[in-house]
Amino acid sequence: MAEFRTSFPMPAVRQKISLDSQLLTFGSCFADVVGNRLKSNKLKVEVNPFGTLFNPLSIFKLLSPNYLVADNRLFLENQEAWFHYDFHSQFFAETQETLAEKIKLQLQDYQQALPKTDFLFITFGTAFAYRFSEPPTFVANCHKMPARLFEKDLLSVKDICKSFAVLYQELKDINPNLRIVLTVSPVRHTKDGIPENQVSKSILRAACHYLTTDYESVEYFPAYEIMMDDLRDYRFYKADLIHPNDVAEGYIFDKFSETYFDENLKKFQKDWQQISMRLAHRPFNEKSEAHQKFLIKLLNDLENISLKVDVSEEIARVKILIK
Repeated sequence: MAEFRTSFPMPAVRQKISLDSQLLTFGSCFADVVGNRLKSNKLKVEVNPFGTLFNPLSIFKLLSPNYLVADNRLFLENQEAWFHYDFHSQFFAETQETLAEKIKLQLQDYQQALPKTDFLFITFGTAFAYRFSEPPTFVANCHKMPARLFEKDLLSVKDICKSFAVLYQELKDINPNLRIVLTVSPVRHTKDGIPENQVSKSILRAACHYLTTDYESVEYFPAYEIMMDDLRDYRFYKADLIHPNDVAEGYIFDKFSETYFDENLKKFQKDWQQISMRLAHRPFNEKSEAHQKFLIKLLNDLENISLKVDVSEEIARVKILIK
């Protein structure tokens, strides 16, 4: 029978993720998708600590362990709240001083975690970036300020690779064993225009190619290619026809886990998925003898697996249900 889809082998990886690995996801909203699925599998992961960031230069800027919130001109007040051009709008406060302290604490958490991080996953969303006029710098978020304050620019492969070279050295000085996994987000940036989105994704993909060629500890996971060539159908998109739906996200994550998880983690993942399904079970009669036995068995399994991962919340929830 003829094949009706284009599957392709996943790239070989030099190092696998174990249950003890420390992980960090960074970048576009697809970094949230991957990070939250890693977290749901009980892995130790920090998910997009500075919120969604789309263009590579803004991502690299905040990933730098030398980043400081020093330039007061990048703070702004809009609609009775303070924001910062380098950060997502989830970082806001009633005063500039409060926001500066909030950002400082988040930066400290990230910089303290960096030396212990085993894998850093960076997802690029777009090669389009907005340049602020004063001071002249690329911003991560325009925060609904007037368009006249910014100039839209298309980053080049050279721009991205040159900026990454500086970041790479900074990261390796602090954590020589860090592995970096790059992805291009499968989310379509249609607001830029369909042809423009294709140009943008092409630049990002070319940059990833050169970065994996130039640096031994940098790898690429083909999330974009899985969506575009393997799935390749609007039934795998949400209603907005921009974001992959749950089926697509699950399929891409399965490919990711098959590629990066070591054998012990794969076994744990299967065991944990079974327990998760049982945790989600909703009985017809919670007080029935059969369901109480089900809960006692579930509690026992949770206590056994607690030797490997933290399931204290799940154990507490089940204990409440046992009569």
